[in-house]
Amino acid sequence: MKISFLKIISISLVVFALIVFFLALNIDKRYSTEKIVGKNVDNFEIIFLNNDAVFKKQDLTNDKYHLINIWASWCLPCRKEHPILMRLKKENNLIIVGINFKDKKLNANDFLRELGNPYDFSLSDKDGTKSILFGVYGIPESILIDKKHKIINKFIGPLNVKDYEDILQLVNEK
Repeated sequence: MKISFLKIISISLVVFALIVFFLALNIDKRYSTEKIVGKNVDNFEIIFLNNDAVFKKQDLTNDKYHLINIWASWCLPCRKEHPILMRLKKENNLIIVGINFKDKKLNANDFLRELGNPYDFSLSDKDGTKSILFGVYGIPESILIDKKHKIINKFIGPLNVKDYEDILQLVNEK
């Protein structure tokens, strides 16, 4: 029995497609930002919320920890975590940098006026492109940075009491 060249090519293509399909099923496609923990913060420039001045990586001081919090006035979980941020504001060894994400300036300022402003620096990421530098893919998210500008922890979702205690423990280590 003769097998035609066309049948061999057809069978080979089907086998190849099946192999590729089953290999692709085993690839983890979940976006993960765990790899940024332990790395130094990349250089960045983000404008302030209420003026056109620019905040840069060089503006992170070397004598305190920094908590970068990405938030928006339209974000309900951001409201939920706000009391935790207000408590963290009282820490002497911590500077809180807020990055307002894809928000209107008026709404952001109303939010801070209503709930209080926990941020030492309020920045604005109007189009969401600057937050990507910190591995952000949803809000709220917070990144804890040590005195040497190394990312030591990332908090996805609203900060809670346990996160608050973890942050206090890290920033008050001797």
